[in-house]
Amino acid sequence: MTVKFTKDHEWVESTSGDTATVGITVHAQDALGDVVFVDLPEVGKTFAQGEVAGVVESVKAAADVFMPVSGEITEVNEALRADPSLANSAPLAAGWFFKVKLSDALQLDALMDATTYDKFAEEA
Repeated sequence: MTVKFTKDHEWVESTSGDTATVGITVHAQDALGDVVFVDLPEVGKTFAQGEVAGVVESVKAAADVFMPVSGEITEVNEALRADPSLANSAPLAAGWFFKVKLSDALQLDALMDATTYDKFAEEA
């Protein structure tokens, strides 16, 4: 399992071959505050890397959720839709947003590893 991070504060975990799980980072949820709503993409929809795939709204602000890699949405986290606070309480676990079938697994190589992301987030 490899977890990578984007400059837009999404994480992507490649769990098996061509499938990955996507969510927002601890830094993102800290900056947003209490998450009150998530707009998740439709299963079956295809996005290019960098496209807006969803929205997360908090008591402070709303923020777009960008696709860290190109691919097709294969599953969304219905538990998160029912309880958006999971994005705060478990952003790297139960608070995941969606799963994607990767169009190009090599796109993962261009994303940040945990150490690089932590340095990036400290400066953000």
